[in-house]
Amino acid sequence: MTFSAVRFVATTGVLALASLHAYAAKVQLKAELTGAQEVPSKDVAGKGTLTATLDTESGELTYHVTFSGLTGPVTAAHFHGPAAEGVNAKPQVPVKVNPIESPLDGTAQITPEQGKDLVEGKWYFNLHTAANPGGEIRGQVLKQ
Repeated sequence: MTFSAVRFVATTGVLALASLHAYAAKVQLKAELTGAQEVPSKDVAGKGTLTATLDTESGELTYHVTFSGLTGPVTAAHFHGPAAEGVNAKPQVPVKVNPIESPLDGTAQITPEQGKDLVEGKWYFNLHTAANPGGEIRGQVLKQ
């Protein structure tokens, strides 16, 4: 192999790795959870915050949720989507712990399509209670 062929192969390899790295990222996400964001909105004292990180290479979603002031214990929690603010959608990632208490930490594997919707702000996080089975507080998940 000639020197220029070796240089070409080495340069191509470096560029390929740089391209892959450009697409791999850890995206920071956040949502403020309130009753006003529910559809229909709820006049409740509850509030919460979700922070999350999506590893776009592995599809791992890591999240941390704190909440307080709800009408009762949380009966279910989910990431829902795809949906714009003010629109309801089906659950995409259920929280599978019991009881669901604050603070809440978890991880989930999501597909590349789900990751794209999440990063584009098309997912929301919802906490459900017995008094509000359709959801008591909710927040649109957005990039920080």
